[in-house]
Amino acid sequence: MRIAIVNDMPMAVEALRRALAFEPAHQVIWVARDGAEAVLLCAENTPDLILMDLIMPVMDGVEATRRIMAESPCAIVIVTVDRQQNVHRVFEAMGFGALDVVDTPALGAGNAKEAAAPLLRKILNIGWLVGQPDKRVKPVDTPPRQHSIRHGLVAIGSSAGGPAALETLLKGLPRQFEAAIVLVQHVDQVFAAGMAEWLSSSCGVNVRLARDGEAPQPGTVLLAGTNHHIRLLKNGTLAYTAEPVNEIYRPSIDVFFESVARFWNGDAVGVLLTGMGRDGAQGLKLMRQQGFLTIAQDQQSSSVYGMPKAAAAIDAAVEIRPLDTIAPRLLEIFGK
Repeated sequence: MRIAIVNDMPMAVEALRRALAFEPAHQVIWVARDGAEAVLLCAENTPDLILMDLIMPVMDGVEATRRIMAESPCAIVIVTVDRQQNVHRVFEAMGFGALDVVDTPALGAGNAKEAAAPLLRKILNIGWLVGQPDKRVKPVDTPPRQHSIRHGLVAIGSSAGGPAALETLLKGLPRQFEAAIVLVQHVDQVFAAGMAEWLSSSCGVNVRLARDGEAPQPGTVLLAGTNHHIRLLKNGTLAYTAEPVNEIYRPSIDVFFESVARFWNGDAVGVLLTGMGRDGAQGLKLMRQQGFLTIAQDQQSSSVYGMPKAAAAIDAAVEIRPLDTIAPRLLEIFGK
């Protein structure tokens, strides 16, 4: 993989170079000392992946991510020495299209290969994500759905660009929205709780991590909060599960959408937002096959038009909408 490093700290650059050296297939094609330099270099020689620092002179990693995704889009992973101190910056960068975040590998601390493993694993996943082949949609056997006695459910999946898109969508809904909402966002579990708190404070709705064994209820937005998948069970409760182990992203949007298609007995809407790759497209198709309304974000309003594009390509979305029209559409369906 052709990789670029954007970091103003020589020790961090050296640590990243040493970590990447454990995988001979990775080639560092250029290094930028600040975000402005990265924007120029990316336009001249766009890499497969950028390892982007957050705090830099001239232009920080958030603004550089925004500019690059608008002008020379490619996969971006935020690499920082202090994730917890930069939570809000991380979500801003993810809102502009960054795919993931990882700690800077430590130089000279213990086993160098072990220190490099988290970064190399993220890169491997992104390589699969970018090159993931199409999969044929398989119908699922589902029990007959019985409507009316159960409240509605909105199942939402998002990835790169998702935090900002979720903020826009949730701001358009009242605090006492009459349907339950479950979010599956591609984010490491280290950041899940912080993301729930950020969305709550920003959007004025009650967002928290989903708990194993609870049922979705109106008035609370539940966010998948671990590196396991989240499923809806036959009894209407949520459960975290390690299976299937071969899914690239954890939690997988496809896994959750498929479980909704199988087991939700009331009215439901599936919503697939901005993101790189194809996760969620197959599950959205299964929801449509079971008679649920399915919505995909349109290209113009998507930070990364990957997952919604994949859904549109297989006719998984009943409606393709600009982001700012999705909340009003949900209010039409479930009332105020």
